Amino acid sequence: MRKIIIAPDSFKETLSAVVVAQTIASALQRAMPNTQIVCLPLADGGEGTAAALVEATNGRIIETSVSSLLNFQGKRVVAQWGLLPPLNEHGTAVIDIAAASGLGLIPHKDRNPLVSSTYGTGEIILKALDLGVRDFIIGLGGSATNDAGTGLLRALGLQLNDESGAPVGFGGAALAQVHSINAQKLDLRLMECTISVACDVDNPLLGPKGASVIYGPQKGATTSMVTQLDAALEHFANVSEAMTGLVHRDHAGAGAAGGTGFGLMQYTKAQFQPGIDLVLDRIEFDAHLSDADLVITGEGRLDSQSLNGKAPVGVAKRAKQHGLFVMAIVGSVDVDETLMVEAGIDACFSIMPGVSDLPKAIENAVFNLDQCAYNVGKLISFKK
Repeated sequence: MRKIIIAPDSFKETLSAVVVAQTIASALQRAMPNTQIVCLPLADGGEGTAAALVEATNGRIIETSVSSLLNFQGKRVVAQWGLLPPLNEHGTAVIDIAAASGLGLIPHKDRNPLVSSTYGTGEIILKALDLGVRDFIIGLGGSATNDAGTGLLRALGLQLNDESGAPVGFGGAALAQVHSINAQKLDLRLMECTISVACDVDNPLLGPKGASVIYGPQKGATTSMVTQLDAALEHFANVSEAMTGLVHRDHAGAGAAGGTGFGLMQYTKAQFQPGIDLVLDRIEFDAHLSDADLVITGEGRLDSQSLNGKAPVGVAKRAKQHGLFVMAIVGSVDVDETLMVEAGIDACFSIMPGVSDLPKAIENAVFNLDQCAYNVGKLISFKK
């Protein structure tokens, strides 16, 4: 009996990784009834990491009321995070920064990294600590913030004061007013924690490749705001590094999630790892490959960015270590086949049956994915 591993990422803003994996599996079962199918939906540290890990490990989703990232002292929102087995105080919390501090929570017209805060993400961590959790996975993809993770850290006790000794405001712009930092009231339980950070970018904190310049515009920053935010981050880094004696501004990943990478490096014992590798290790992906015959991966768009450590390529690299053939089923393809094969993906199939506008493609995504996967299944079954 054939064994096929289905390990896709989400089709961004269209289908979750769980739905993608389940849809492909259902179609393959119709096309190849006598086949063992193993679904391992994935994420690479961005939105959906918690859901993917919960699905793959039979964990559970927990809902927590947290502060809105634009109104962190008033409006509350419900954010979801994952608890991986064992489902008690010895379990692992998986937290997507996007769940409480993400772009998907704010309409384009309201995005403002000058004031948006990661405070709500810190409240999730605090809730998990109260439940007894001491093992954390934090995915840094998809944030709407540029506050160097200070909101998160302030929820856990860090104090940022201005020249008069009063607390500074929240958000990226307020970092320019930081005169002193008091870390003595940081939650002591953090020192007992293992914090693994899933991060798929290597940007430093500052400058032309830093958090503000590269990611600020997608968070609503104008050109003048980008300059203001970068200067505020630099000021905060100066004060922070003088206080801690640690210099992390140029480290790979310091600029992730609007500088949240930097904040975690400065004030916790967080260990950074490429998101897809962290996820694959946590679900013991290699163990599933030992007796597999084929691996099917996928994402919404396979392009040049995919080749820089995104989920499909991470899957392919692991599969090739076991000598397995790798297929990708994707929304669209925009990459040279030579580069694709060099990255470990042997064949790629787009689910699009013809020309379509984006709303129609999104509307028909499940149907098109099902039909494509069925045809792939019949092709596989032809080769005995």
